[in-house]
Amino acid sequence: MILYGTNPIAWANDDDQSIGAHIPTEQILREAGREIGFDGIENGHRWPDDPQALKELLGSYGLRFISGWYSTKLLTRSVEEEIVSVQPHLAKLKANGCKVCIVCECSNTVHGDPAKAVNDRPRLTEAQMTDFGAKMEEFAAYLAEQGITLAYHHHMGTVVESPPEIDAFMAATGPSTHLLFDAGHCTFGGGDPEEVLRRHAGRVAHFHAKNIRRVVCDRVRAERLSFIQGVMAGAFTVPGDPEGAIDFEPLLRVLAEAQYDGWLVIEAEQDPEVRSPLHYQTMGLQALKAAAREAGLDRVVPA
Repeated sequence: MILYGTNPIAWANDDDQSIGAHIPTEQILREAGREIGFDGIENGHRWPDDPQALKELLGSYGLRFISGWYSTKLLTRSVEEEIVSVQPHLAKLKANGCKVCIVCECSNTVHGDPAKAVNDRPRLTEAQMTDFGAKMEEFAAYLAEQGITLAYHHHMGTVVESPPEIDAFMAATGPSTHLLFDAGHCTFGGGDPEEVLRRHAGRVAHFHAKNIRRVVCDRVRAERLSFIQGVMAGAFTVPGDPEGAIDFEPLLRVLAEAQYDGWLVIEAEQDPEVRSPLHYQTMGLQALKAAAREAGLDRVVPA
C-alpha cells in the first residue's frame, strides 16, 4: 500500500532549530494533517519522546508516525554499543507500528555544521567502506530481528553521498540493509536519480521525494557553502515546483516495476519565512500523487 507522508523540517528545521522556531507545533500538525491531507509525518525535534504520547498527539491530527532519523556512529563505536544506543528510538518505532528505521552515519558528518562547506565532507577508503558496511549489516540484522527494516539514508555531507559511494555501500552490506532513496540528495550528490534508483530498486525500503533547484546547488558547490547555507538559499524544494530539476514520474515508475510498497515522503527543507510550507507541501503532495497515478505506482498490489 502506498502512503504519502511529510517531514516537519519543511516547517521547523532539525539541523538548525532556529529555522522555523516561530511556527507553533499545532500549526505544523494541523497543516500537515487536516489541511493538506498527508497520511503521516516523520520524526522531528518538536515531538514528544514518549512513544504513546507521540502516537496520541499525531493521531489527533489524523497522522501516523512514519519513522524517524537515527544517527549511527559505527565508525567510532561497536555494534554492541549502537544496539544499546538505539533502544529508546526503537521503542518509539515499535509502539507506533513503524516498518523502517531511517539510519545515517553521523560520527563525522559536516551537514549540521554551519561553518563547514558541504564539499569538505568525510570520505572512506575502499577498505574502510567494506568494514563500515559489515558493521552496518550486523546492526541491520539486529533491527530485522526486532521486526524493523534498516533504511540507510545517503545524504549530503556524509560518507555515503555520491552515486559511487551509494553503490559501494550497497555492495558492502547484505540482505538486512536496505536503502532510503532520496531523489534530491542523489541529484545534488552528482547522480542521475533514475539510473541510481534502477540499480538498487529491489532494496529500497523508503523513498524521499525531495527536489532540487539546480542553480542553487551549483552555487553551493562553487561558493563552498555549508549545507545549512544551501538550505536557506533554496537548494531543496518539492515535487511539482516549476523551479525543480527532478521529474518524479520516471522514478515512481521504477518503484512500480520493483513492486515498491511503502511510504512516499516529501522531505524538503526550505526557509519557511521565504517559502510557505503550507503552499509548497500542498503543491508537492498534489504533484506526487499525480505522478504516482501516471507511473502506475498507486496500482501496485502488496505482496
